[in-house]
Amino acid sequence: MGIGALLGAFIVVTSSVMADKAQDDTQSEVAGQQEKLVLPLQELRAFAEVFERVSSDYVDEVNEKDLLEGAISGMLSSLDPHSSYLPPKNFKEMEEHTKGEFGGLGMEVGMEDGFVKVISPIDDTPAEKAGVKAGDLIVKLGDEPVKGKTLSEAVDIMRGKPGTKLKLTIVRKGEDAPLTLTITRAVIKVKSIKQKMLKDGIGYVRISQFQIRTGQDLVKAINKLDEQNKEPINGLILDLRNNPGGVLTAAVQVSDAFLEEGLIVYTEGRIKNSKMRFEAEKGDVLNGKPIVVLINEGSASASEIVAGALQDQLRAIVVGRTSFGKGSVQTLLPLNNGAAIKVTTARYFTPLGRSIQAEGIKPDIEVDLVKVEKLQASELSNVKEKDLSGHLENGNGASETDDSTESEEQKDSEEIDRLLEKDYELNEAVRVLKTMSLAQKMK
Repeated sequence: MGIGALLGAFIVVTSSVMADKAQDDTQSEVAGQQEKLVLPLQELRAFAEVFERVSSDYVDEVNEKDLLEGAISGMLSSLDPHSSYLPPKNFKEMEEHTKGEFGGLGMEVGMEDGFVKVISPIDDTPAEKAGVKAGDLIVKLGDEPVKGKTLSEAVDIMRGKPGTKLKLTIVRKGEDAPLTLTITRAVIKVKSIKQKMLKDGIGYVRISQFQIRTGQDLVKAINKLDEQNKEPINGLILDLRNNPGGVLTAAVQVSDAFLEEGLIVYTEGRIKNSKMRFEAEKGDVLNGKPIVVLINEGSASASEIVAGALQDQLRAIVVGRTSFGKGSVQTLLPLNNGAAIKVTTARYFTPLGRSIQAEGIKPDIEVDLVKVEKLQASELSNVKEKDLSGHLENGNGASETDDSTESEEQKDSEEIDRLLEKDYELNEAVRVLKTMSLAQKMK
């Protein structure tokens, strides 16, 4: 293909795309802006020349379609870590992802310095069970170095037939040498919401990812907690740790569930369609009961929208560590060939006008990342009054309990105690929520 022919074809294709967009009322403004663009002809000639040289001179014969897709992918990946080209197969997988079921390892990733960076592992997936952590840098996939690959190419390698294995070489902060983890791929079925009753009427809801139905599922989860508690719960811990985000409207619905009124989030971009405002509608599912939101460095995007909205509206206390800091909005734009581009179109802002991009949400109460171990008491310190020979009975007329007939309620209580012993951040959140609940009752 000659340089002139390729350049002519490129301009014709560009004009065709403009015409298609101009016919679509929802994209009219975009089309109008594109028509005003002056094409850099010198750079287009250089592109055509490079294309022709590579096609004819590269050591192996190359597929011209692959070269053009690579050029598109490179264009988008040069913008920011979240813009990318999605070939038809990858686009279909992304649609499955937002619906809650897809194949692979089970982690949300981005690019940093040419390596794949783990934003967060998803709950109950092979990646989470294998010990992958937020902030890990994946430097090799199997025996292939990640450097030089696009994010789409890396994700394509990580996906595969369920039951097959993939070796990851990971660089982790605080580790002297790279770690090697072998993970078995699986069909990833993400359950967005989990709930549990803790002690003293405190409810706990974990959101692992924001999906289309997450807002509705949250309300159902809180209703179940009220039924389990036999009365409305005294307060709620909303756990957004290692939640990589997801659907924007789901984040708005979750925030709205706890707010009576006011701004939740707004977005600003270059085109009119990227400028949106989301306001809360009347109706607080908790009727003003206190909320603690748990976040950490793996909480991103939609998680930060919820945490920021509830923090700015003084509806919740945010506990944990500063979040990831992804304050941009990506829009999926399908293409005629069945592929799509994911392109950053706006930044989002909290009700008080804070941009979260590269800053994150700072918690009201910071909880350092610590490892807590329960110390084993000595035999002498375990001796109590009831162990002394001839001790007086307590006078309540109650007989000593038999451990073998431990009630289901006692077992649940002990399970919660073990959970709080292992999860220091959750334990601190419970302490904060108890204080808030007590202060509310004393008003």
